[in-house]
Amino acid sequence: MTLTRRNMALGLGATSLLAACGNGIGSNGGATIDARVNATLNEMYNRFPGTQTLRDKSAGILVMPLVTEAGFGLGGGYGRGALRVGGATVDYYSVTKASGGFQIGASQYAHVLFFMTEEALLTFRRSQGWAAGANVEYAIPDGGETLAAETTTSLAPIIAVIFGQAGLRLGATLEGVKYTRIIP
Repeated sequence: MTLTRRNMALGLGATSLLAACGNGIGSNGGATIDARVNATLNEMYNRFPGTQTLRDKSAGILVMPLVTEAGFGLGGGYGRGALRVGGATVDYYSVTKASGGFQIGASQYAHVLFFMTEEALLTFRRSQGWAAGANVEYAIPDGGETLAAETTTSLAPIIAVIFGQAGLRLGATLEGVKYTRIIP
């Protein structure tokens, strides 16, 4: 696909719109983000009980209650969430994503990153803007099924659970997303 000025403008416009809309979280307040995080965690633990084992074994979890993506040739995504260590919120983060290629539509989903080692959590927290990549193992539950046993015993430093997908785009991935600490 040839990148044209029109596609570039549409993609940048879509990304700007997503950033401006705030994903329905409402205000930038920490209390609002925490309420959304609590609801997301409750839904995940009820729908996928195996994630409770991940929680118990993890050094910390990053919860993004709602990530909205849209694209037409070029696309982008945005969401806000919280990092929890020992069940308490320690920081707030935003996630941004840019993509290119044959795409059209919009989608929303929730995702949770389980940091399975102290080193992985420390690397994430010390970074100026951490980008997800090859060091993330995906556990994407399908059709309400429980997560596979090998997911909970994995040696991966970071495990991502993506769920609650809705919209016109199929699939979700965290490749190429950037997480940045924010002050709500």
